[in-house]
Amino acid sequence: MQIFHPHPQNPQPRLINQAVAAIRAGGVIVYPTDSCYALGCHIGDKAAMERIRRIRNVDDKHNFTLVCRDLSEIATYAMVDNTAYRLMKSLTPGPYTFILRATHEVPRRLQHPKRKTIGLRVPDNAIVQALLETLGEPLMSSTLIMPGTGLPLNDIDEMEALLKHQVDMIIDGGNCGLEPTTVVDLVEATPLVTRHGKGDVRPITGYA
Repeated sequence: MQIFHPHPQNPQPRLINQAVAAIRAGGVIVYPTDSCYALGCHIGDKAAMERIRRIRNVDDKHNFTLVCRDLSEIATYAMVDNTAYRLMKSLTPGPYTFILRATHEVPRRLQHPKRKTIGLRVPDNAIVQALLETLGEPLMSSTLIMPGTGLPLNDIDEMEALLKHQVDMIIDGGNCGLEPTTVVDLVEATPLVTRHGKGDVRPITGYA
């Protein structure tokens, strides 16, 4: 396992390229976001997804999130109407996860089995943005919460001790905090906040 310490605002291309190579080779990485650390892997990699499930000790009903560069990438994987687009444009990049109906580009195993939805987000974090830019597609992602604990891991030494045999790479982005994203369901005409997290809900309330 490797641990990288990229510059938080101007991450070195050499380190980003190595991280992307690991993802493309089927690796599982730990990476920073604007709200908690997350586990990430290639969108098409079922084996890597199963590794993340084992780390988190979750079943096949666990919902993964697609972490995207921008709204144009979101539109490839989700059905976005004008109202939803305007709201997302006002909130991205930022600590929000949006629930939308999935397009056929989304592997079925990533969709909510009944609702056919997918969670997507555009984080405000220079390291993730550099990763996504180089990767050229979203990261399949899940918050780094270990079994039996309610809070995400935030300490690099603790991550190394717990995960050294389970992940391929840890990217140190400093303190990411413990507060998860605010989740906004945009499937229906009226936006619905289903989890109050780090993102301010005031711009969402009454938006329709």
